[in-house]
Amino acid sequence: MAEPPWLAWCMMPTATSTARRSRGGSANAGTVFKLSRTGKETVLYSFKGFPDGFHPYAGTLAIDLAGNLYGTTEQGGSSDQGAVFKVDQSGNESIRYSFTGTPDGGIPYGGVIGDNSGNLYGTTYFGGPPNNGTVFEITANEQETVLHSFAGSPSDGAYSYASLLRDAHGNLYGTNYQGGTTGNGTVFRVSPGGQETVLYNFKGTPDGQLPYAGLVAHNGALYGTTVQGGTNDIGTVFILDSKGNETVLYRFTGGTDGGLPLGGLVFDGAGNIYGTTYIGGAFGAGTVFKLDLTGMETVLHSFTGGKDGANPYFVVLLRDKAGNLYGTTSDGAGTGCGGSGCGTIFRLTQ
Repeated sequence: MAEPPWLAWCMMPTATSTARRSRGGSANAGTVFKLSRTGKETVLYSFKGFPDGFHPYAGTLAIDLAGNLYGTTEQGGSSDQGAVFKVDQSGNESIRYSFTGTPDGGIPYGGVIGDNSGNLYGTTYFGGPPNNGTVFEITANEQETVLHSFAGSPSDGAYSYASLLRDAHGNLYGTNYQGGTTGNGTVFRVSPGGQETVLYNFKGTPDGQLPYAGLVAHNGALYGTTVQGGTNDIGTVFILDSKGNETVLYRFTGGTDGGLPLGGLVFDGAGNIYGTTYIGGAFGAGTVFKLDLTGMETVLHSFTGGKDGANPYFVVLLRDKAGNLYGTTSDGAGTGCGGSGCGTIFRLTQ
């Protein structure tokens, strides 16, 4: 499997890092913001809920060569079923598509990815004729096509939280949180023509259960996480080769090594894997971890729940050329948001 040529859709941080915040802003409906390397934040856009969007859930945005940003909101839009939006560098927002639920899909938790023709691809958690979610394409002229509607157990997966991965041939890869032969989730592929293939059905124990995040490709294989399953039912990191053979690279214990990996993975040039766990670590507030390709884990940071944050949630770490890692936590660093803090943006140097 070739690495995807995301020439126009790079999401690595440069002088500033751009992301979305699911709450807050002028209407408490979430924002799109820019953060400089010195920690100065600029709110590019505050969502209003209707008709523009509410609660941007996905952890990353896509950016084109002109600097326009693309993402999703899980609610809002004209039918309150979520939307795909565009924000330019001046902070002007426009809705590329508003979901209606059936048959086009609804509640997109994952972000979007793009191709070099300006088409966008993503998943919805609900919607489609069986209401198990969809894989969709939105063309440059804002026309939506449902490439696949998930059928659910036992023949297909159901409910996707994840963003997609696209290869050089236009095939899309992703995960279903549930469904499949045992109801524990799947890894799937959808061809450019909309033909879906279930590549793997999770069994729970010992291989993994409930894949929450998306996939990353490395040396012809797919890598990902499950939030539960494994020998301790606290999550795994898995490898799926091109023939559909799954190997569990690491099984979390929920102790100092971490547990509940809700986020995705990123590689460095040497083949080491980086990710986050929602709980565990030295203080029980989650970790940033590193795995080598033999499955040896190193905890790079244990969150304390204080100024450094707590509980990284639905995070795909970003890695710059110097090897620094960037991410977010859902709690910590303050007294707002119910007393535990509203979360942090962190940089981890190596």
